[in-house]
Amino acid sequence: MINRKKTVVIILAAAAAIAAAVLIVSRSPDRDTEVARIVKPIRGDIRVTISATGTVLPYNRLEIKPQINGRMERVLVQEGQAVRTGQILGWMSSTERAALIDAARSQGAESVRYWEGVMKEIPIVAPINGTVIVRDIEPGQSLSTATPILVLSDRLIVRAEVDETDIGRVKKGQRVSINLDAYPEVKVDGRVDMIGFESKTVNNVTMYEVNIVPDRVPDMYRSGMTADVSIIEKAKENAILLPNDAVITDGDTSYVLVLNGTSGKPVKRQVRVGMADEQNIEIITGITAGERVAVMANGVSLEAKNSKNPFMPQRKRTK
Repeated sequence: MINRKKTVVIILAAAAAIAAAVLIVSRSPDRDTEVARIVKPIRGDIRVTISATGTVLPYNRLEIKPQINGRMERVLVQEGQAVRTGQILGWMSSTERAALIDAARSQGAESVRYWEGVMKEIPIVAPINGTVIVRDIEPGQSLSTATPILVLSDRLIVRAEVDETDIGRVKKGQRVSINLDAYPEVKVDGRVDMIGFESKTVNNVTMYEVNIVPDRVPDMYRSGMTADVSIIEKAKENAILLPNDAVITDGDTSYVLVLNGTSGKPVKRQVRVGMADEQNIEIITGITAGERVAVMANGVSLEAKNSKNPFMPQRKRTK
């Protein structure tokens, strides 16, 4: 009976030892150092951008108001119509002329013709070349010198709001990609034209206004539309690129794990990196386009896993 109890104890102890061994293996750091995938460097374009939200607005917005009070007789333009300097946009009567013409109508057509010949209509003239973006008047309406009746714009721009933490990276002349929320399929390039000198606070965040001039203004652009803009800070064509998680940073050193041509095992090799975007990082020196690179599970190498600092490795920030 005693021997049977000893046998049971031995079996239970052995089972416990096996379970502990399995638990230790399952928690082994080596499981996190397995190769997740193999990648090859590619050649492509990379750029570092500053994202912001903007609004389509007139560069010069000119309100046209009548010089005297009176009544609108004829309007010769529509919204969206291009006009030139000196073009007649409409005709109006002064308050006195409107009263005389109205009184003459009760006396017959001859009286009306007389007073129309004596007191002429006053033209409303375009002061600039541009586009009519607002027509807020119809024939027969009374006019006041304080009320805009037409609004002209010489061209449309995008005014973006850039966070103060990014404004130091924005320079006049930088290229910009513009994408309207209303027409996401229409992409337009432009350039930074002006950087505001005075800040404003939006939702407790300090922002600066940046004027962006499109290279072209498509017909669907309308004042007030919202746009997403990407200001290109740096860009490089035909660069050698790797996925961000293929490059590991240990202190001030960046390296990749290149597959050995003979053994096929990953070999640590130091590289010099350049700019990075959300997906890729530029490799300046240390690797060629034909080599194969191991990407470790969780982006962690064996050397970094055994590092004293539990927060290493860390990705190197964009230069």
